[in-house]
Amino acid sequence: MADNSSTTRTNNENNSNTPTGINAAMMFISRKRTETFLLSIRLATLVFTALYLIPFTSFSAINLYQKALLANAAISALRLHQRLPPFRFSREYLALVFIEDSAHYLLYSMIFLSNHAITLVLLPIALFALLHSSSFLHNILNAMDSNSSIGNFITNTIGRYQREIFLTIALTEITLMPTLFFAILSGLASIFTPFMYYQFLMLRYSSQRNPYTRQAFHWLRLWFEKTANSPRCPQMGRSVIYKSIEIICRLAPQPV
Repeated sequence: MADNSSTTRTNNENNSNTPTGINAAMMFISRKRTETFLLSIRLATLVFTALYLIPFTSFSAINLYQKALLANAAISALRLHQRLPPFRFSREYLALVFIEDSAHYLLYSMIFLSNHAITLVLLPIALFALLHSSSFLHNILNAMDSNSSIGNFITNTIGRYQREIFLTIALTEITLMPTLFFAILSGLASIFTPFMYYQFLMLRYSSQRNPYTRQAFHWLRLWFEKTANSPRCPQMGRSVIYKSIEIICRLAPQPV
């Protein structure tokens, strides 16, 4: 009996010493300093994007646009640093760099920082910031309360729509390629931008961790082929669609 009461007192003391609420959240944040820093930059990305989209503000639109891209570049550079081994000057190391999705989005930011603002450019980085911020905020809320209704709501909502968000990002990135040609005609982009962006798209298509760009290309091909085979599609339109598909397939990276 004495042993049982002693064990009970010990368990009660341990439970009373376990931090809860704000204290638990602060302890969790102190253990995850790098992730917390990434969270702050991701939230800044969302704020800059939101302010850029709101027309009636005193902030400079181009400054907000560039700050959102710079924030994304900072996130990508830090994530790349986390995932790569120590630097060594070799071809193999460079190949290892470009396998990483973080390197792709660092290149993405660099491409568009040198051009005029194109609103569609901010959609992929804002959606990625939303996804990753929600995930880490959920962890903080769980540290405060393991049965947090807000944390569970965030998890369920993001989990339900995560696939659609990734596909939206992929379709936006694909749509940006033809958009760039119109941007050149409007003076919003350099003539070299599509060539650099093509390299980004090929990296996304070849991504080992994210198959959604390949899926989006596949679904677009099926949709255009269905449209071309429709009786209402004129012969000229059918020829343009099949010729375009042939050119895009020729430009796509070949499987190794």
